[in-house]
Amino acid sequence: MTSTEPQHGSPARPAGNAAAQENTAAQENTAIELLIGGMTCASCAMRVEKKLNKLLGVSASVNYATEKARVLAPPDIDPQTLITEVQKAGYTAQLPAPPAIAENRGQEADRDSDPELEALRQRLLVSALLSVPVIAMAMVPALQFDYWGFASLVLAAPVVVWAGWPFHRAAWTNLRHGAASMDTLISVGTVSALLWSIVALFFGTAGQPGVVHPFELTISRSDGLGHIYLEVAAGVITFILLGRYIEKRSKRRAGAALRALLELGAKEVSLLRRGPGREQLEERVPVEDLQVGDKFVVRPGEKIAADGVVVAGSSAVDASMLTGESMPADVGEGDAVTGATVNAGGRLVVRATRIGADTQLAQMARMVEDAQSGKAEIQRLADRVSGVFVPIAIAIAVAALGAWIGAGFPLSAGFTAAVAVLIIACPCALGLATPTALLVGTGRGAQMGVLIKGPEVLESTRRVDTIVLDKTGTVTTGKMTLTDVIPAAGVDRAELLRLAGGLEDYSEHPIAQAIATGATAEVGELPTPESFENIEGKGVTGVVDGHTVLAGRESLLAEWSQCLDDDLKTAKQAAESQGKTAIAVGWDGAACGVLVVSDQIKLTSAEAIRQFRELGLTPVLLTGDNQAVAEQVAAEAGIEQVIAEVLPKDKVDVITRLQAEGKAVAMVGDGVNDAPALAQADLGLAMGTGTDVAIEAADITLVRGDLRAAADAIRLSRRTLGTIKTNLFWAFAYNTAAIPLAAFGLLNPMLAGAAMALSSVFVVTNSLRLRTFKAKADDEAAPAGDAPAPAREPVNA
Repeated sequence: MTSTEPQHGSPARPAGNAAAQENTAAQENTAIELLIGGMTCASCAMRVEKKLNKLLGVSASVNYATEKARVLAPPDIDPQTLITEVQKAGYTAQLPAPPAIAENRGQEADRDSDPELEALRQRLLVSALLSVPVIAMAMVPALQFDYWGFASLVLAAPVVVWAGWPFHRAAWTNLRHGAASMDTLISVGTVSALLWSIVALFFGTAGQPGVVHPFELTISRSDGLGHIYLEVAAGVITFILLGRYIEKRSKRRAGAALRALLELGAKEVSLLRRGPGREQLEERVPVEDLQVGDKFVVRPGEKIAADGVVVAGSSAVDASMLTGESMPADVGEGDAVTGATVNAGGRLVVRATRIGADTQLAQMARMVEDAQSGKAEIQRLADRVSGVFVPIAIAIAVAALGAWIGAGFPLSAGFTAAVAVLIIACPCALGLATPTALLVGTGRGAQMGVLIKGPEVLESTRRVDTIVLDKTGTVTTGKMTLTDVIPAAGVDRAELLRLAGGLEDYSEHPIAQAIATGATAEVGELPTPESFENIEGKGVTGVVDGHTVLAGRESLLAEWSQCLDDDLKTAKQAAESQGKTAIAVGWDGAACGVLVVSDQIKLTSAEAIRQFRELGLTPVLLTGDNQAVAEQVAAEAGIEQVIAEVLPKDKVDVITRLQAEGKAVAMVGDGVNDAPALAQADLGLAMGTGTDVAIEAADITLVRGDLRAAADAIRLSRRTLGTIKTNLFWAFAYNTAAIPLAAFGLLNPMLAGAAMALSSVFVVTNSLRLRTFKAKADDEAAPAGDAPAPAREPVNA
């Protein structure tokens, strides 16, 4: 017989686990989220983070891409204290809006009429309109008519002063707080270029009639007061506004997956209430009015308003929006359903069990948002670099100015080199490299039913080389199935199924239900027992169609002098040697057959194992079942290494032993008994069809009950990490190469501005490529009948 994997109480995560320490801290402190305004680069986020972390007992993480701060603070702290501290740094902060208002804002943010984006667009359009003729006159000597410099000044001044006002305002705010950011570089560079040009026009030779100077890719070494830089001032502002506009729109697209997830839920619900005459009435109300325990109606095509249990009706439920699973799952009375899934069949009456923030949809959205707001170690390195980059850039600009003048070149040459350094050194691309990729990657994962808990998980997936798989509910369906029917000589197979199935249909036992389900599928409607009795620990008996039927252990039939013949005994022993459960059936004084029940391997498990191997992972089956059962399942799935007969409390020891051997271990499980091992593993993946404890202990949650989702999760995590590294490489390479070029006079400041803006656009665009990531199974037909099943441990008769 199949032995069960016992389940124990909710275990705590090991103290050495980083996530456990974070959870402990979260329990001791209050978690507060702040919306931060006014940040323009990663160095801004770094400043806010430092300012908050100076408060006693406060631990803060500020994300530039999501414009949010996650703060762990003492329970008695006033959020206004945190807001005030952010304002002291020169930025704005506020607490998130209530859910309904936040949802409206999210929908508004998806439209191009978003006020912030609209204001940025207006500045960009006006700036571009005025800058084009200024740049054209500077680049094409034939367009340089008499007094063309003054015409350029009239056009360029509004661009620098009005269109560039947000940069100047931020630079002034930073200066008052003794700090510098990319806005400082832009403001100082463009204002300096404007002032120099004004002086050259009114007090130098640049404003004289007939003055012409050619456009140069490098800096001009001509007499200082004969050259103007209005095309630099106007061009840099325009290019940077363009880059920021594209970046802002792209960041909104990057967060679209999360907003789509939040908007999946139903907005209204048909609530069942008692009328004056105790009759049931339906009332259409907002979903916010739904309470735990309320019953509501879901008609075909409607979304289920909350997590609950079906109390009446049967249907097929399409959960593809949450799980990525294309096949609808059949549900009936007693089955659990998830909010935001779609009723694809008949009318259902559901009793709400979890509403609002407690629903699976809300928890998914919260996990995705937490992951997007967090920081990977690789991002923290980039933030530290960005935090010191601006003062270093200013120092290099001053040094370049001094070096050019000291070498005997005109002041204008040194000035141009200094401006080019200031413009090109903005660390925008560096600050966007990690958070934008993380934003898109985790959002895409949510659409696929893969929930990544935090950015540090990405780094874990890179190291993993061994994947340990729980058996029941992970590799197998976790649901008992009738797999073989052996009638005695002279007994009709259909009759055996009818009588045994009719009797077992009255039992709640999982094995009895497996027999009844299998019998119904083969012979159709089952007869109703005239009497029924459960004999604890042995089986059941009753009268069906005038026959006294027994079903259960061989010993139960022996008590009624119904002994199995040699053929039935052999079949029973063969089934049990394979770890299956054999049920003896008899009636009218004779043993009439044996029914074999077992937990079946999922149809997609073998394909998942093949994908693990392609990823360079060694699969290991870990189970509490006996060796024979484990080896049979492993053979069907294609797993070579098997560790069987392991008690739940010893699963952690197995993971620890593998780690001691130098292996980086991922663990996939679904039960309460898997939680400690999931926490101990370098990477824990919980099947979403499993228990809440397992999901809480894991690093990645696989919403659909398909083991291939684990391979997809690892592939997506590695792809996201690869995108982050590509972004960081080009961001570092860009600044490293461009600053020396600018300092040595090999880069025109206007071209430097264009290159700086384009570098940010490149990083964001490269990150957006993650939106096209596909699961390997997307282009393959899903095997029939492989809908995810609830995680249930097999139970012995």
